[in-house]
Amino acid sequence: KTRSLLSVFEEDAGTLTEYTNQLLQAMQRVYGAQNEMCLATQQLSKQLLAYEKQHFALGKGDEEVISTLHYFSKVVDELNILHSELAKQLADTMVLPIIQFREKDLTEVSTLKDLFGLASNEHDVSMAKYSRLPKRKENEKLKAEVAKEVANARRKQHLSSLQYYCALNALQYRKRVAMMEPMLGYTRGQINFFKKGAEMFSKRMDSFLSSVSDMVQSIQGELDAEAEKMRVSQQDLIAVNESVYTPDSDVTSPAINRNLIQKAGYLNLRNKTGLVTTTWERLYFFTQGGNLMCQPRGAVAGGLIQDLDNCSVMAVDCEDRRYCFQITTPTGKAGITLQAESKKEYEEWICAINNISRQIYLTDNPEAAAIKLNQTALQAVTPITSFGKKHEVHRPSQNVKNMENDKLIPSESAGLQDSTELIAPGTPIQFDIVLPATEFLDQNRGGRRSNPFGETEDSSKDEEEDSLLQQMFIVRFLGSMAVRSDHTSEVIYEAMRQVLAARAIHNIFRMTESHLMVTSKNLRLIDPQTQVTRTSFELATVTQFAAHQENRRLIGFVVRLSETLGEESMSAYVFESNTEGEKICYAISLGKEILEAQKDPEALAQLMKSVPLTNDGKFMLLNDHLHEEGEESEA
Repeated sequence: KTRSLLSVFEEDAGTLTEYTNQLLQAMQRVYGAQNEMCLATQQLSKQLLAYEKQHFALGKGDEEVISTLHYFSKVVDELNILHSELAKQLADTMVLPIIQFREKDLTEVSTLKDLFGLASNEHDVSMAKYSRLPKRKENEKLKAEVAKEVANARRKQHLSSLQYYCALNALQYRKRVAMMEPMLGYTRGQINFFKKGAEMFSKRMDSFLSSVSDMVQSIQGELDAEAEKMRVSQQDLIAVNESVYTPDSDVTSPAINRNLIQKAGYLNLRNKTGLVTTTWERLYFFTQGGNLMCQPRGAVAGGLIQDLDNCSVMAVDCEDRRYCFQITTPTGKAGITLQAESKKEYEEWICAINNISRQIYLTDNPEAAAIKLNQTALQAVTPITSFGKKHEVHRPSQNVKNMENDKLIPSESAGLQDSTELIAPGTPIQFDIVLPATEFLDQNRGGRRSNPFGETEDSSKDEEEDSLLQQMFIVRFLGSMAVRSDHTSEVIYEAMRQVLAARAIHNIFRMTESHLMVTSKNLRLIDPQTQVTRTSFELATVTQFAAHQENRRLIGFVVRLSETLGEESMSAYVFESNTEGEKICYAISLGKEILEAQKDPEALAQLMKSVPLTNDGKFMLLNDHLHEEGEESEA
């Protein structure tokens, strides 16, 4: 029974020791925080006084600040005195008693427990020795010694057990005092601290505290009103139609903004994981200046994905997914492939990238420039009876040279012509390079041509090698249409206007990219992947060519073809180039000059002297001298 009761007391003492250690840690933390508060307020006071010694570049009006900070420094010093007194009281009346209780009482109980254990072990050893005394031949002297040893062990065990039991009984009383005495000191110290603080600041702070109380009540009222508004908004949100959350719910007639110069939102990025395998990752994209940025989930900032200056964007078919488009670099290299979540996002991203690629964001008023650019395309829906009005915006800076009769035709004479004299109203526009625009005329007339471009399909490589001029340009086919006249470049400008307008109205973003090879014999469109010639135009049939006056990347030319019935048809072809259209026009002009000069050996020799040649004897285009002249003319 005694052993059982002793185990209960020992368990209680062990629990008390563990709790006392935790309590001491908490009290030491409070004392440490209070001591750190003293050091912090002391440092704050010094830092407030140091403001006066700072040499600010803009120090006007610092006198009031300095005087105010001096006052605050005195207040902080007074508070620091109170904090120091509180820290000393906490150390003496809170931390010290609990330390003394642990070091004295709990340590005493632990020591007595060890002594009691040793005495018990000694008694057990002596009893075992006494029990082994034999029955026969008993040695009285040995028996007396063992009996005396047992008696001493019992006396020692009895004494140590009594001391141990008394310490355990006393611990039950001392722990009550030990638990309350530190908290009594802590509470008295805090009360003393707050009393002195109230005596020091209450009279000066009453009005301020009253105003703060009024402010808190006012803010609480605003919070209640805002909470009510949010509750009503949540009810309205619950009652809203599900179509608001459905992606691509307005696919039939989405409200599309085509004048964007910046765009942000989530897109799916196509990543190649193998030769034939791909993955799609949903990321947040946004435009910044002329760059397309991407910010993965969890990242603190975005990174550069694609430089959009002079790039092109087109719709693509990709893995049977909707709303995919691809960004192509100025060099013609295929860039990234993205997918939008709706038709509205899809078209707005394409329009925004197109606007940014033309560097509209660098103008003084980018929004107005984007609106003007799209309005220029949409003007095609409004009939214009005279080109005189258009010359205020698009007026060629030079005369147009007719390559057939080598005569200069003033551009002003074309301005008086009616647009219907250049292009018939309702003329179909071909957006695919497979068939020319004149094929529609063949279908209406019932005529049949052996080749849509009036040439044989076999193009000899030997003739290409013999050509004195070879220049490659990266272009994208925008459209072609039949025209009525090829005597002025205005027909090209009108074709550009109608093709761009039709693309904008019908939301056509897909463009076929090709390599335009300009030689002294023909113009060839080559597939950049297979290097197969898609179509070819004899240079002699190209009667008119010009570049757009504002969008310098637009280039167009007119081709005159002879039909099987003896009639002639004319078609205008419009392209977008990665380089300036004037350079393509210069190459075509030089090719036609070479073509004419080849008829006269003397003229050809004179031309070869005036134009620099390459090492293999071909004409060199776009050299440094021509670049410098072009930059001066642009400036």
